[in-house]
Amino acid sequence: MAKKPRIENLVVFESFHGKRYSDNPRAIYEYMKENCPEFDLIWSVNKESIPMFKEMNVPYMKRFSLKWLLTFPRAQYWVNNVRLAKWMKKPKGTTYLQTWHGTPLKRLGTDIEEVHMPGTVTSKYRKNIISESKNWSYLVGPNAYSTEILSRAFHFKGPVIESGYPRNDVLHNPSEARMQQIRQSLNIDPKKKVVLYAPTWRDDQFFEKGKYRFEFQFDINRMKEKYGDDFVLLARMHYLVSESFDFTPYKDFIIDVSDYYDIADLYLISDLLITDYSSVFFDYATLDRPIIFYMYDLEDYRDRLRGFYIDIEADAPGKIVKTEDELIAEIDRALTEGHADPARYERFKNRFCEWEDGRSSERVVKRVFYKETLAPAYIPPVEENATTVETEPCETVLN
Repeated sequence: MAKKPRIENLVVFESFHGKRYSDNPRAIYEYMKENCPEFDLIWSVNKESIPMFKEMNVPYMKRFSLKWLLTFPRAQYWVNNVRLAKWMKKPKGTTYLQTWHGTPLKRLGTDIEEVHMPGTVTSKYRKNIISESKNWSYLVGPNAYSTEILSRAFHFKGPVIESGYPRNDVLHNPSEARMQQIRQSLNIDPKKKVVLYAPTWRDDQFFEKGKYRFEFQFDINRMKEKYGDDFVLLARMHYLVSESFDFTPYKDFIIDVSDYYDIADLYLISDLLITDYSSVFFDYATLDRPIIFYMYDLEDYRDRLRGFYIDIEADAPGKIVKTEDELIAEIDRALTEGHADPARYERFKNRFCEWEDGRSSERVVKRVFYKETLAPAYIPPVEENATTVETEPCETVLN
């Protein structure tokens, strides 16, 4: 199979293991669809997600099907936002664009001092990351802050394209018609505001390897009773835990958008974001809307589980709350007054959203597919006396 000729100008896209039509791969695909007719574009899609791709009329092939096995290894380009399974080898001559999927707050990759994920140990985890990142041709950088961190954490020695995130292009100059269309598609009462709740997962909270759990740390019934007439709560659970919830009893208050294909649409219609350690707040900050950080386990997450790259208590572009009562009080304030500290928010935006101008997709495409040097590329310096790390095939690992 691998000896068959490469298919020139074929680009295979994949997002979150073929589960979604979203994120940086989607933005790059849509830019190329409009501007790069000489390329053939196709998506690698998980079986359960095929109906969505059919509905949206996006060309796809079923992941691991015969067509996929005969096509994916021969494509000239791969575009992905997470790591591949250990057996998905990159053939010689394939250009692999790794976009990743977030500005790092929590430590990741080889920067994690002790791994708490089931089924792996720290040494193996690090070896797998190094083995995988050797396959990457390019890595996308969302901001200057991330460039060195991503290179080091993934042990990546190739160019980091300092472009901003393609997925955030749609957040610039959104039309009112587009936002109304999204609201209507979710059956949101036009008189109500929208609050987006998008927490991340915890490495050490799981049922078994690959199956994680998450427990709400506020009383949904209390929230519904207080705010049911004022706003709808969009619950965007991390895809590692999204199958664990049944929001049917709260359907007139909570809309489960965990499987909604692209979170960017949800950003556009939300008046307020509530999150914890997810990288979503770096993107949402582009919109100049209030953010609340519900970090009920801040000390444990920071000091034991992951650790942070920034001083979140000093730099967060919104207020950090740790109890349900504090959360409710801050929701009341944020929905009427906006940012908790406008000056701190501006400092954050200037630091982390510096390249977000609606043209990130263009810069990435010109750099990777046309070899133009419009976007600068950071290449890590060669380390003196660097030692070779023995590696083994990588396993899938997530942010």
